[in-house]
Amino acid sequence: MTPSPSVRRPHRVAVVALPPVTTFDLSIPNVVFGTARVDGRPAYEVAVCTPDPGVVKAMHGMDVVVPHGLRAIERADTVIVTGTGSRTGSDPRVLDALRAAATRGLRIASICTGAFVLAQAGLLDGRGATTFWAVSDEFRRLFPRVDVRPDVLFVEDGGVLTSAGMSAGIDLCLHMVRGDHGAAVANATARLVVAAPVRPGHQTQFVQTPLPPERGTSLAATRAWALARLDEPTTLADLARHAGTSVRTLTRRFRAETGLSPLQWLLHQRLDRAREILETTALPMDQVAARSGLGTADSLRAHLHRHTGLTPTAYRTASRVSAGA
Repeated sequence: MTPSPSVRRPHRVAVVALPPVTTFDLSIPNVVFGTARVDGRPAYEVAVCTPDPGVVKAMHGMDVVVPHGLRAIERADTVIVTGTGSRTGSDPRVLDALRAAATRGLRIASICTGAFVLAQAGLLDGRGATTFWAVSDEFRRLFPRVDVRPDVLFVEDGGVLTSAGMSAGIDLCLHMVRGDHGAAVANATARLVVAAPVRPGHQTQFVQTPLPPERGTSLAATRAWALARLDEPTTLADLARHAGTSVRTLTRRFRAETGLSPLQWLLHQRLDRAREILETTALPMDQVAARSGLGTADSLRAHLHRHTGLTPTAYRTASRVSAGA
């Protein structure tokens, strides 16, 4: 997604909490969007709302106080429905407000089981969508007109976005920040909230075959090592040597932990680094390619066009228009 035109006021996000709300999901938009900054100023204004403001029942015995009613949706630019333990029978006032928001062309998203609410409003009919993998079969039975994709982190289809469960909501929110303000702002936000760099939506949600306990140590240190040297050639053998394992074991564990092969993951990180350099510097393309580890300007052009539909020059121009340059 290319950076969209920015606005002078903060982008307004209405987060809808429906009982029994999942408090972890509810916290994600507040943390991610509340942390994002552009030129030192808040990039977003977040309002949590519910049909009847006040105490909202939450899952796992920890209720929350929600200060705003559904009027917050009328003032919003983006509406996000967070996870809820209710699969059917959502409040008609919420469904009407979501339909009205869609009619106005607002960006609408859900985290985890919030997708059930969007589906009840009819906003996912004929679209691709995802939700928490453990309830995907139930979702498919209830909403046969939705193209359910249970094995990805998030799906964006025609201005409606859905994420998988729990931490996948962080990936979705960072994806929206990157779409609004570019890779540099999204990556800075990820660092501040101590999250992984922005991950692509097609990564898998979960590990079908758990690693044996004795081999279950994380490859996070190896990924951090690779991130610190993206501009240098890195082979599978290099990664395996750092991790102290064989290439075959590295590949299996890497895919289990990230949903990608080691080389796919490296390419994604290098593209993200290239986008950040394009957004924040005037370096010539051969230097952008070298600093991001993509090799040559031709390689940079081919990979970026394949992933964004834009040439490096067009991407740089779009990001500057977005920033008001």
